Amino acid sequence: MADAREQLVEELRAHALVIGEVTLTSGATAQYYVDAKRAILLAQAFRALGELVAREVERVGATAVGGMTMGADPVACAALAAGAPARAFFVRKDKKEHGLQRWIEGPLLDDGERCLIVEDVVTTGGSTVKAIERVREEGLEIAGVVSVLDRLAGGAEAIESAAGAPYTPLTTIDDIYPDRPDRS
Repeated sequence: MADAREQLVEELRAHALVIGEVTLTSGATAQYYVDAKRAILLAQAFRALGELVAREVERVGATAVGGMTMGADPVACAALAAGAPARAFFVRKDKKEHGLQRWIEGPLLDDGERCLIVEDVVTTGGSTVKAIERVREEGLEIAGVVSVLDRLAGGAEAIESAAGAPYTPLTTIDDIYPDRPDRS
């Protein structure tokens, strides 16, 4: 697992870290940005991520893996590609207004199914908390939460409070950008 984590850190550092002022989803501005999809949608990072998330699926006894669409999509798919014994799902930001009008897309999940909620980057944890709430409203259980990267900006606390289950960041901003100017 250490090799997969080291590979993920290297790939995020090489492909996902963007230095310069950006506006985050929360509305706050930052002097750097981690666009995790720029790394995890490349083969080496995708493989490493899949291995790490598949292990988390097994560790928490989840039978489904997913979260809020776009951030969760490549993470859940990587877990499946790595052989995770689970089904993937995506939580919509808005309820589908046609067809089956579902909030959660993917294979049908059973009431009480144990879900591993995944996210690419956590800052405040807002979108992850929304995914947790939506999954619970659909009658599913939260087995755990995993992020590819935690910016260490308070999201962990919000997620742990909402989930009532373990939160595991695979990497943090300290791993990717240890010399950043705002590091405390």
